[in-house]
Amino acid sequence: MSLQACLDECMEALDLFLNNHFSESLDKLRPRAKESMYHALIYATVLEMQAMMTFQQDDIVHAGNTMKNAQEQLHAEVCYAECLLHRAALTFLQDENMVSFIKGGIKVRNSYLIYKELHAFVQSDTTFRGPNHKHLEGGVSFGIGAFNLTLSLFPARILKLLEFAGFSGDKEFGISQLFTGATSHTLRSMLCALLLLCFYTFLSFILGTGEGEVEEAEQLLKPFRLRYPRVLALFEDGCKAQQAWKQFHHMCYWELMWCFTFKRHWKMAYFYADLLSQESRWSKVRFFYSRSLPISLFRSIRQVRTYKQKIAGKSPPTEKFAIRKARRYRASNPIRLPVPVLEIMYMWNGFSIISKQPELTEGMMETLLEAERTLQSAPENEYSVDDTCVILLLKGLCLKNQGQMQAAEDCFRQIYSSEKKLKFDHYLVPNALLEMGLLYIDTGRKEQAIHLLQKAKNNYKEYSMESRTQFRVHAALTKLKADTSEQDEKTAL
Repeated sequence: MSLQACLDECMEALDLFLNNHFSESLDKLRPRAKESMYHALIYATVLEMQAMMTFQQDDIVHAGNTMKNAQEQLHAEVCYAECLLHRAALTFLQDENMVSFIKGGIKVRNSYLIYKELHAFVQSDTTFRGPNHKHLEGGVSFGIGAFNLTLSLFPARILKLLEFAGFSGDKEFGISQLFTGATSHTLRSMLCALLLLCFYTFLSFILGTGEGEVEEAEQLLKPFRLRYPRVLALFEDGCKAQQAWKQFHHMCYWELMWCFTFKRHWKMAYFYADLLSQESRWSKVRFFYSRSLPISLFRSIRQVRTYKQKIAGKSPPTEKFAIRKARRYRASNPIRLPVPVLEIMYMWNGFSIISKQPELTEGMMETLLEAERTLQSAPENEYSVDDTCVILLLKGLCLKNQGQMQAAEDCFRQIYSSEKKLKFDHYLVPNALLEMGLLYIDTGRKEQAIHLLQKAKNNYKEYSMESRTQFRVHAALTKLKADTSEQDEKTAL
């Protein structure tokens, strides 16, 4: 089979996969997986996706072995570099010790160096451009774009270590490379598009300033709507479209859980969180905690820590946060969290997501005012100051969404002035400074915003969900084109 025929057949198999025909896709790839480098790559990639979604040890081992065998077939450097990334991801999942983490890191670095060399090669005027050259360029665009965009999101302290290891990241260059790859009809065009869509609609909300880039995402999706019409089905229809990979259902359940949370339909939010806690292996701590919150299931919250797991040798920050929050329910006289659902919603930047729907913000404010009244009428306890500040942070976000900027700023300032009284939720102060900095950006006070963001970045360490806060601070400073390097900022507010 010629190279062109191999590429065409692999693209057909990829189309089958993206249209929910998973078994048919694997059946098409399997016969030539040991004789064609592109069949081997796509076959191993599909298996890796299965392993990462199922978290089943057998799937992880099988995918790892397939990727290793595929690597021996992949004479083309771009395929080899891509395989290294897949194998690194599987290494992180399969073992939890430091040796595996180092091995995975070495694979990532080798892949990065290969992509850099290939990029210089395809940019050269002397490079021969045969009929299949566009597929090579598409592969390089995917790798270079993915590395540059991903690395550009890291805060300065992490980026310094990565630069020491030979990495570098340029956000605009990364986006341009991925866009070039996405708009060319090549084997990796959909991968480029998916990564860009993930950035536009997810990462920019969760790890950015909460604005998102929906228009860019819509523009990018236009040509793919014709090629993959079933992808645009509603989440409920997505669950009915296929039964082979239940893990795609879990993605739909996750989104539905949050949709109902935003609408304060607590029973429906519980229903989907319960499905996730029973069926998904990804993060049972997070799912059990989320399931328990809407209707305050004490017994379920107490069980949260028993489901702790590790990825690349570490527990995910969201799991650590849930376990720490659940501790107070294990006491002989447990004290309820004031607004646990809304607090978790903040960690996923949900208040920015609902900002364009006034009725949703109004509903959240009603919930917060009710919680505030309950807290004020209850006897004072060791959690009182922390719980009050949690409500203040979330009230400030709602007030900001409603355009009441001074009232929102007052909420954030009250948290800062309570810093020395906080006993448990030390994450509140840096996040209050972050939100006040974002408020200043919206009201045109750039220099004051930079001052607060630098203070949030440099003055606070080792608090819950620190990395997520640091990512958001970095994104805000980058937006302001401010210096993101480490500085001492021990000044008053």
